[in-house]
Formats: sequence, C-alpha cells, structure tokens
Amino acid sequence: MSALPRPNRGTARPTAAVPRAGLVQYALGSAGMGIYVTVPGLLLLYFLTDTLGVPPWLAGLALLVPKVVDVVLHPFVGSVSDRDRARNGNRVRVLAAGCLLAVAFTATFAVPGSAAADPYLAAGWVAVWFVVGNTLFAAYQVPYLATPTDVDVGYDERTRIMSFRMVVLTLGILVGGALAPLLVGDGSGVSGYVVMALCLGAFMLIFQAVGVGGVRSLARAGTAPGGAAEGRAAEDGAAAGAVPPARAALAQAWSVLRANRSFRVLAGSYLLVSTTTHLVLAGLPYFAEYALGRPGLTTVLVGSFVAPALVATPVWFRISRTLGKQRCLLAAQWAFVLGSLGMLAGARTGLAVVVLATLVLGVSFAGLQLFPFSMVPDTVRAAGTGEVDRAGAYTGVWTATEAVGSAAGPYLYSAALAAGGFAATRAGEQVAQTAGAHTAVLLGFTVLPAALMVLSVLAQRRYLLDSDARGRPEHPATDPGAAPGTPREA
Repeated sequence: MSALPRPNRGTARPTAAVPRAGLVQYALGSAGMGIYVTVPGLLLLYFLTDTLGVPPWLAGLALLVPKVVDVVLHPFVGSVSDRDRARNGNRVRVLAAGCLLAVAFTATFAVPGSAAADPYLAAGWVAVWFVVGNTLFAAYQVPYLATPTDVDVGYDERTRIMSFRMVVLTLGILVGGALAPLLVGDGSGVSGYVVMALCLGAFMLIFQAVGVGGVRSLARAGTAPGGAAEGRAAEDGAAAGAVPPARAALAQAWSVLRANRSFRVLAGSYLLVSTTTHLVLAGLPYFAEYALGRPGLTTVLVGSFVAPALVATPVWFRISRTLGKQRCLLAAQWAFVLGSLGMLAGARTGLAVVVLATLVLGVSFAGLQLFPFSMVPDTVRAAGTGEVDRAGAYTGVWTATEAVGSAAGPYLYSAALAAGGFAATRAGEQVAQTAGAHTAVLLGFTVLPAALMVLSVLAQRRYLLDSDARGRPEHPATDPGAAPGTPREA
C-alpha cells in the first residue's frame, strides 16, 4: 500500500463543539437502530432456512428483493426530509413516522401457522413485512443521519458526533446480537422468535423516541449558513404539494453521485464494506453450529464481535485526529481481512483463535462504521453550500447503499450455501449436512468476506479528499479558488 499524504491541520476556521447533553440525546436514538441493523441480519436468514424450512436460494431472494425497493425509497425519503427541514428547521416529522418500526419488526417474525407450513408462503410473508420494516427504518434513519450535516461544525467535530453515535449504536447491536439468540432459545420454533421480537421491539421504540428529541436538540445547535434561498424554494414547492415522485428521487440520487466524485468513491467502497459485514453477521449462526459444532456460541461470538467497539471507537477517534480518517479507515479494512482469515484458521485450530480473530473483527468493525459515516458530511461540505441544502438526498443515497449491502451480504452467503448443497430444515428436525455444505459454511464465512474487503480497500484508495479536508474552509463556495458544487481533490 503506497503512502498517503498526511492530513493537513491547516487553518480551517474554529467551530464550537456541540453541547454534550444534546449530543448524548441524539446518540441514544442509535440504540434502537442498532437492534434493527443487527437482528434481521443475524437471524432472519437462519430463521428462514432452519426454522421455516425455506431453501437457501429462496431465503436469499426473500431478503434481497425487499432491499431493491430501498434503491428508490431512501433517496425519496431524503428529498422529503430536505423539504421538511426547509419548512420546519429540522427533519423531525419524517423521523417520527419511523418510530412505528417495532410493529413491522415483530410482524416479520410472527409468521402464522398456515404460512409457516409452506416454504413459499413463509418466504412471502417475511419478504412483505421486511419491505414494510425497511420503509419505516428509512423514514427514521435517513433524516437522523442527515442531521449532523445540517449542523455547522468542523472536520473533527463531525467525527466526534459520529463517535458518540457509534458507541450507542454498538450498545444497541450488542443488546440485539447477544439477547436475540438467548430469547429465541434452541428449537423453540416461531413462537420463540415472536417473543424475542416483542421484547426487542419495545427497546427499539423507547430509544427511537429519545432520538427524535435528540434531533431537535442537535438542529438547534446551529445549521449551515447560505441555504436560505434554496430553503425558501423547497418550502414553496412543499407548500404547493409538490412531493417528489420516485422518478425525481432517482434523478436526485444520480445528480449527487455525478456531481460529487468524493462521495461517489466513498459510497462505492462502503457498498462493499456493508456487503462484507452483513455477510459475516448472517453467517455467524451457521459458523457456530456447523463449523464449530456449538450453536450456543452465537451469542459469545456476537459479543466478541461487537463489544470491542465500545473501547475501540474512542481510540479510533483519537488516532484519526492525528492520522486522518482515510488512513484509519484503510487500517480498519485490512484488519478485517486478517480477522476473516483468522476465523478460517481458528475453525481448524481451536476456539481460542476463533475468539481472538473475532475480537480483531470487532475492533476493525468500529472503524468501518465510524469513519465512512463521518466522511459523508465532509464530502457534502466540500462540495459547497448549495449541496448542504440537499444533505437529505446525499444521506438517502448513502443509506440506500448500506441497505443494498445489507441484502447483498446475506444473499451471497445463501448462494454459497446453496452451491454447497446445504439442506434447509424445520424447527426440531435433524439433517446431516454434506461435506460440501460444511465447506460452503466455512469458506463463505471466511474467504469470501476477506476477498470482498480487499476489493473495498482498492476502491477506498481512490478517495482523495481527506488529505486536505481538515485545512479547507467549511464553506468552500466563499473560497475564490473553489467552484461551487465541485469538491477540491488533493
């Protein structure tokens, strides 16, 4: 890996820190999001293949097809939230609608007996409610993540905001990942999954409601200047009932990708990161049961994967103040490659190596979540104040990228299982898997994610903004040497 230029501290104008109380309240909203990010990714594929008897190829499609909707849905929600901000000064209206997510989350697992008896009906039930859940999740996630771009802060402060969010998100992931398998129990069938969804859904709802108040607080911390004219135009359009249709949302998505090279490169790399991390999450129950022969280890492995982020996130933040986000992100990506290959070795040598490799994955996972999300506002701010006024559109594209990755990862793993001849079962059934199926479980969980993360590294190396982002004025449209809407690349 060739050396990257050292980030320039430069002379960027100082910006005030966001008050800690408002920042904590904002970050707490991520606890509920962590549940939805984790539990379907961890258990839904396994629920389909090993409880409902859905063949792996069909189970993968049932999780992939609903995410296709997100390609249009997330940019659309982003455009709506931009109009909401122009009219009300914040994005709370759309955000509040997303608090109904717990209902759809529970319904996804509450497959009725008549549907559970038929693999195709079961897959259809899960897919339909998964679409509803993803829609409500987008309504919450997109305006929530767009809010830090609205706040008038600098390079390191944006990382600080996201580091608070990442710590709380990690707690949500840890709660979901550790408790969900315990609440489900062994061989409990659909009823165990319903109990799990009800308990974690209540947790989700409480913290989402707290996050709504946090967005209000963060918005009051100060919004980006220079958008009054665009805001009035958006408000006039909204007042006239001009809600952008799906076609307009796609056009907006294409517009931000075409106009902002730094954002385009970052999103392309993160698509591979999201695919890889969600593949590993979906594969954990299979790895624990079929590669290690200890299904009860799922909770331990999830804890080992997620818990290090509680310590690693503040450390990553401090290191990034010296080295910059890009260097740290590349280090996290390479660490994930090593951790994945370590899991392969651990499956053959013993549990101690598996746990150590999982800890390495957890430390890298913290960086993989912290830095890309804190770099998105950098790319938007560097493009000019006109782009800040459509931060929701950027966030819509970003979260759509993440959503596609969250579906592509389990789908790729299900495809590996299908290629290896993995046999689906219903709750309580015992089926001897073939040697090919065991090989697919292992290589799909280790070698495949390592290869995907290497591709992500190659894509991320094309990101050039970070080398001078810290020295750039926060509003480049006022810089005589910067063209509006065009980020200056190093």
